[in-house]
Amino acid sequence: MSFHELNARFRRLHKEHAAWRLLRADNAPVILAFIADLFEDDNEVAFGRARAALDMELERLREQGRLDSKENAPGYLRQWIQSGWLRELDDRLSKTDACEVALRFCRQMDQRESGATASHLRIVQDAVRDLSVALSPDPGERTAILEARKAEIQRELDDLQAGIVRELSDSEQRERIVEIYQLASVLTGDFRRVEDDIRRLDQSLRIEMIESGGGRGAVILKLLEQERLLADSDAGRAFDGFFQLLCDPNRSTELREQLKTILTRPAAKHLNDTQARFLGKLMRELNKESERVFRVRRRTEEKLRQFVESGAASEIRAVDRLLGRLERLAVGFKDAAIPLRHDTGLALASGTVKISSPASLRLKMPEEPLHTRGIEAAQNASTPSAAMLEQLHAVQVMQIAEGMRNIVRGSRIPLSVADVIERRPVKAGLEELVACLRVARAVGAAELSGRQTVSIADRQGRRFKAEIPHYLLSAEQFPERLEELQL
Repeated sequence: MSFHELNARFRRLHKEHAAWRLLRADNAPVILAFIADLFEDDNEVAFGRARAALDMELERLREQGRLDSKENAPGYLRQWIQSGWLRELDDRLSKTDACEVALRFCRQMDQRESGATASHLRIVQDAVRDLSVALSPDPGERTAILEARKAEIQRELDDLQAGIVRELSDSEQRERIVEIYQLASVLTGDFRRVEDDIRRLDQSLRIEMIESGGGRGAVILKLLEQERLLADSDAGRAFDGFFQLLCDPNRSTELREQLKTILTRPAAKHLNDTQARFLGKLMRELNKESERVFRVRRRTEEKLRQFVESGAASEIRAVDRLLGRLERLAVGFKDAAIPLRHDTGLALASGTVKISSPASLRLKMPEEPLHTRGIEAAQNASTPSAAMLEQLHAVQVMQIAEGMRNIVRGSRIPLSVADVIERRPVKAGLEELVACLRVARAVGAAELSGRQTVSIADRQGRRFKAEIPHYLLSAEQFPERLEELQL
């Protein structure tokens, strides 16, 4: 690629890419610092919490004389959402892929890690070897490579059986565990790219429907084609691979237990608190990210279906045609001999307000006295009445969450909400069933396709069946302190 082509590409990215715009913003250090601190423990934050935290930081910066702008916190948050650095869904904020790219760039500048480590070289060698086997059309060549790998593994087994255990040096442990963190930290970016692609797909389909005027069949074919392209993208394949991992309880449990084991080894000392905490809750965060992608996809499909069925595209095309006619008429006014006081013949059917005097309008004034004659003060009761106590048979959501956590922790594989209810029957009717679903959503349980049928009982012992979403729960999704859940 020539200098001029590269120059044109970099100029376009400098102007259009949201990550580059964030890095060259006037208050980029303040924005990046606030976003990194806000999302340190959670990938999703309530809009109200973000507004309160930003209000406090803005007040502190103004007191220190480091900020002259009078913009309030909601205004800043809306600007960042419009700029593509944050995303809002269901009154909750999350980082976009562009924001992740900018934060990762700044963190890598500060870490000063060497890019030519033995760990990197080992990963490249393994990838080259695997690709060489996969691409070779010669069965003999494939057999030779696999036999070499087999001999290498056999030598390691012979050494272990002879009592020879090779331990990694301190520098090798540091390289490998930091490499694991760096590879894991980009996974959430893959999910956010899938989310961005879904949103772009929705927007492009709407535009194409309006411009092309195609029917519903053409729109559905285009949607299927775009879905296939989305699944074939790098981010789409990463998401599909994780979903297959999630659906395989053996693989997901194995990965979770291996991460726990690594963090208990002495090599974990090479990670800072943030990195160790991230690896410790990696599976839980990936579950939350996948659930968010599913939620965005479902909402996008529902809105797109409503857009198609409502005929909004045809209405927009009709409005565009009408605006085009009006524009052509407006352009023709210049050459038409139409006087400014030309009578159009239009009349508005409006009446008149009959007021003899402004004083006749009796308006309620704030200073007018309030008549309290006949009102007697009553002493508040200090003890609840029997009628009040009868209405206080509400379920204890925190106790339900604790019971669900104990059941899931006692299982070696992830359980669905229906499995938990089977082990811990619902005896308080729909209220307790809804509480179980609230707990599942609060811990970020993955919602799989299809629905499940459960049998529950109310307080009077009457039994009935209900259909609920297929949520999948694992022990790692529950925090140690249940008070942290947003119930």
